[in-house]
Amino acid sequence: MITKLLQIYRPIHFFLSALTYTLGAGIARYLGYSLNYVVFGLGLLAVICLHGSAFYFAEYFKLPLNTLQQDMLPQQREHFRVKLLQISYATITLSVASILGLLVTRTLTLSLGALFILTFLFMISYAIPPMQLSEIGFGELILAIFLGTLFPALGFLLQNAIFNRLLSFTTFPLTLLALAFLLVQDFPTFATDKKNAHHTLLTRLTWQRAIPIHHALILFAFLFFSLAHLLNIPWGVIWPVFLALPFAAMQVFWLQQIAKGGRTLWNFLSALSAATFGLSAYLLTLTFWIR
Repeated sequence: MITKLLQIYRPIHFFLSALTYTLGAGIARYLGYSLNYVVFGLGLLAVICLHGSAFYFAEYFKLPLNTLQQDMLPQQREHFRVKLLQISYATITLSVASILGLLVTRTLTLSLGALFILTFLFMISYAIPPMQLSEIGFGELILAIFLGTLFPALGFLLQNAIFNRLLSFTTFPLTLLALAFLLVQDFPTFATDKKNAHHTLLTRLTWQRAIPIHHALILFAFLFFSLAHLLNIPWGVIWPVFLALPFAAMQVFWLQQIAKGGRTLWNFLSALSAATFGLSAYLLTLTFWIR
């Protein structure tokens, strides 16, 4: 059961949410603001718990609609649903406790509170009926905004209460890369999702439209990064992200080869897409933290 619960959270998302949150704090540090590590830790806990609760609530409401597995009795599935609900409430409680801790430390400003509320509403719309966007093919959009925009913004605003254009410049292309990553994750299960009438962003777009959209997302992300000098963004903190460009190019090439009938090495492609997004976020994070 523990293994199943960990799979539901998707460990790669645990790492990426922590990474992009740390990126936001790194931007604040680069801009000269001293970091409060207690606040950093409380915010990180809130982010990880909110992200996890979205997955657990989504699985809780989805489970009765799935066909019963061969090795599972109805009573076992109901018991598992109860565990899911308990863990969902526990993660939400931990997140709220962390936010209250931020309130006690007088870190929670009006703009930061509004951003936490927005993140919470996104979580509800992703996981809980009647919206439950994860089940109608738009969950990937929510997760991309989580990873690429909201989590870095929370990490930044917890250390600096005023928005900065460097944050916006960094998070926009990162959100595009996050969406490309999540779109690739849908490809291995495309046939099964179609058979079971399970809607994902890929089944909504269809294979034929999703591939050029995927390519465009990656292209526009790196093109936007390349505009740093024109937008008066220090090139020294942006150029390291282009070290991830070979991974992005290979990702585009490999998916295009599959579209032409090449070998469907889905595990390799999924890992490659995670590396493209994760390495881009990591290189930016590392640069902001060491400069």
